[in-house]
Amino acid sequence: MTPHPANHKVYIVDDDAGVRDALSWLLRTRRLLSDTFDSAEAFMAAPCWQAPPTEASCLLLDVRMPGQSGLAMFEQWLARPWASLVPVIFLSGHADVATAVDAVKRGAFDFCEKPFSDNALVDRVENALAASRTQVQHLAHMQALQQRMDQLTDRERDVMQLVLAGLPNKLVADQLNISVRTVEVHRSRVFEKMGVKSAVELVNTIRNE
Repeated sequence: MTPHPANHKVYIVDDDAGVRDALSWLLRTRRLLSDTFDSAEAFMAAPCWQAPPTEASCLLLDVRMPGQSGLAMFEQWLARPWASLVPVIFLSGHADVATAVDAVKRGAFDFCEKPFSDNALVDRVENALAASRTQVQHLAHMQALQQRMDQLTDRERDVMQLVLAGLPNKLVADQLNISVRTVEVHRSRVFEKMGVKSAVELVNTIRNE
């Protein structure tokens, strides 16, 4: 059995308690953690609806439920700014397959038809979590990068842009009408605040955003 990072969560939204329990047990056999909800309304009242995830996550969502349907909830979920961070896998009965396929076209990660193959479903969950992990890590990188950039003064930003453009210190000094020594001081501070040691590393850091 392949070990999984602890920082993940699978959300199960299904009105059938038996399905919720079975899915939770199935996921535990692959060391996957889950939270369960008996309705769309219950999930929408949970903290995971209100804030972006800080860990890899995915959502197993039943198409048909009393009250608000999974499909209706999905439409609202797509409006969340962080919807792409939490892939949605629909759980559909045979009559709902066409609906689930249409949902995939509009942004759902996949659908699994009931009764589903245990291994196939968990494999798709693991794929969804891997996709989520990539997106969450990218967001964390972007936020950390923005925090570092926010520390730069206006002049340091000017110097950084010219360094990124590949200009040597002398040309940077000419462009900004300052001394080469001043450019060197600003350049050193930019490197320190951005957590890099060279212009090449700075370029790679910015490009990887």
